Amino acid sequence: MLYKGQLGKHEFYVERLAAEQLAEIEMLQQMVCDALEDKTILQPLSKEELLYILNGNGIMIGAFADSQLIAVRALLEPDVEEKEHLGLDVGAKNLARVLYQEISFIHPKFRGYGLQQTLATIVMTQVDMAKYDWVCATVKPYNIASLKDKLVQNIYIRALKYKYGGKLRYVMAKPLHKEQSFTGGELVIAMGDVEAQQQALRDGYIGIAIEKRGEEWFVQFGRLKDPVRSQRREIRS
Repeated sequence: MLYKGQLGKHEFYVERLAAEQLAEIEMLQQMVCDALEDKTILQPLSKEELLYILNGNGIMIGAFADSQLIAVRALLEPDVEEKEHLGLDVGAKNLARVLYQEISFIHPKFRGYGLQQTLATIVMTQVDMAKYDWVCATVKPYNIASLKDKLVQNIYIRALKYKYGGKLRYVMAKPLHKEQSFTGGELVIAMGDVEAQQQALRDGYIGIAIEKRGEEWFVQFGRLKDPVRSQRREIRS
């Protein structure tokens, strides 16, 4: 057991999942997909993809309550030969040292308790950080819950491009052995303005926060601070 806690009146615990639990995982994934109004928010994993992770190519953890699997979160070690490897989008020098935050899904009955973020914290404690330099993920624009989930982990927007057969996705990433410090939200661009966001990202900006103004969501962009320059400024002052 990795963790034990409370969700309202329900006690729950978290453990590593194994291939023997595939049927439970698939059943929960299908239930979550069926309950979504926008089916494009969650890209379900196939049986083969789930087994690929469960059989040693990543980490998958599950939360259980009332003797039932209620949530899953997974990390994936991607194939370095993958044509659309996210490490290529973020400038990773060694693709073998890139880890993906893969799928996460929660039983509709147990939403609203912050379980997704709890599982994010737990699953990252299972990672051998010495093996990896980057953690990456893709998120669909306007998938606000998933964007917030990544941003609170300091996983920021590094690219916006069409991936996996023409699906528009933010490529989000976090270096695991470097501090990230940014100038403030210098640019604020509507999430629906794809070209303006892509230009900002090409110009060296990084998406560091999202905010809602009226009915529209906006992305705040900042620039990475140069630690050497920051040090010099502190010495001079």
